[in-house]
Amino acid sequence: MPAYQLTVNGRARTVDAEADTPLLWILRDTLGLTGTKFGCGQGVCGSCTVHLDGQAVRSCQTSLKEAAGHAILTVEGLSKDGSHPVQKAWIAEDVAQCGYCQPGMIMTAAALLKRKAHPTDGDIEDAFADHVCRCGTYPRVRKAVKRAAGGVK
Repeated sequence: MPAYQLTVNGRARTVDAEADTPLLWILRDTLGLTGTKFGCGQGVCGSCTVHLDGQAVRSCQTSLKEAAGHAILTVEGLSKDGSHPVQKAWIAEDVAQCGYCQPGMIMTAAALLKRKAHPTDGDIEDAFADHVCRCGTYPRVRKAVKRAAGGVK
């Protein structure tokens, strides 16, 4: 089995696993970073979203080989103490209900705000169009993204 070099949350890691192993399982099972959730395993729900070189990607559809050599950021890496603006906004707007999909949504929001500091409602809807929240917290997600962008006090 080959060894792959990863940088996860700013830390260099060496992982021995098959090349086609989904990044999701490397993060959760090998590295113990369980904030990233398994939802559908097909890249449809968004629960497993992480950043790969700053871009939001589905870790269940990204292989270890594809991720090797790139900067990976998980929800645990946004901040050590929950002080990232998106995390603070999520709490202020009481977004989470069951919370299962929220790590992926938080990561999508953080990537959106890096790309566009003041997203419109349309930008937010586009960014979250392929996320599934069974609790239906989408209106609170929109408010939290705007709060994190400075649009809601």
